[in-house]
Amino acid sequence: MKSVVTTVVTAADAAGRFPSTSDLESVQGSLQRAAARMEAAEKLASNIDNVAKEAYDACIKKYSYLNDAGEANSTDTFKSKCLRDVKHYLRLINYCLVVGGTGPLDEWGIAGQREVYRALNLPTAPYVEALSFARNRGCAPRDLSAQALVEYNSLLDYVINSLS
Repeated sequence: MKSVVTTVVTAADAAGRFPSTSDLESVQGSLQRAAARMEAAEKLASNIDNVAKEAYDACIKKYSYLNDAGEANSTDTFKSKCLRDVKHYLRLINYCLVVGGTGPLDEWGIAGQREVYRALNLPTAPYVEALSFARNRGCAPRDLSAQALVEYNSLLDYVINSLS
């Protein structure tokens, strides 16, 4: 799994050199933001079911046609799978907050996602809406400190951009 440390060391190794001063400053910056990431990870983990449900409800409100017969959210099974997918992305974001890199999202959430959604004829716009709702709902200091919210939102943006 990729983290800031493994990414820096791997890049330097591939270039046949030791990590440079700027490489080490990048790692140091990541370590300095670790407390904010851990705060965001802890809050998300303690409330992930509610965050996922609110995000899911927001996307279904905007794309209510998905509940029509034959659509992607037309059965209870499809509804539970959609909610499961939203929660899966949030869980991967939580892992990324802990490791300080996008490795879990890259490896388990983004690689091949367009092909899977295309093969299953699933629209990505509802997922973008759900994750956008989760991003826009967060508030500092009500939910998280300002820096923790920045860390959380940057990962949500990363997933949203990959789905767009």
